[in-house]
Amino acid sequence: MSTIKTAQTQHPVLDLIKKRWSPRSFFQEEMEQADLDTILEAASWAASANNEQPWQYVYAHRGTEGYETLKSCLNPMNQTWAKDSAVLIAAIARKTFASGDDNKWALHDLGMANAQLLLQALSMNIYGHPMAGFNREKLSELLSLNEQQEAVCMIALGFLDIPDKLDEPLRSRETQVRQRKPLTAFTTLLS
Repeated sequence: MSTIKTAQTQHPVLDLIKKRWSPRSFFQEEMEQADLDTILEAASWAASANNEQPWQYVYAHRGTEGYETLKSCLNPMNQTWAKDSAVLIAAIARKTFASGDDNKWALHDLGMANAQLLLQALSMNIYGHPMAGFNREKLSELLSLNEQQEAVCMIALGFLDIPDKLDEPLRSRETQVRQRKPLTAFTTLLS
């Protein structure tokens, strides 16, 4: 991994968080199911209201019909690079509790599960790239999702490759220094 992608934080944070980023250049290597199971297990331990775990992951390994189905739902730009990832995942929120009541926190809980999934993967030297660039309607139809299920994002998982294999503007994005807003831009201290 290029050190240019290691975050230069203003305050000390875990090294794993500093190293997490969303690459687009993946080496075409298969991922062992046991490794993917570990990554998905990490997601299962995210906080959720009353242990509802209102998330569902539909995934497929590269080289399978399922992978091509998921890839077909990505927007064309994302298809150009995600095709090399080892696994594609559709992350789905279940918007109702087991009781049938609305779960207004389902998206939050899925986000927490996704964060744990990505950090576990990185701890195993597997990189993830969450994507909003996909056709929700097509994915919902292909996966036969019901009205209580919402396709929130897709995630490409795989092994990091060199940026030179990408076309512009993706190549430049792959090598840009990472930046974040200062804390003052999104925090407020109440006294």
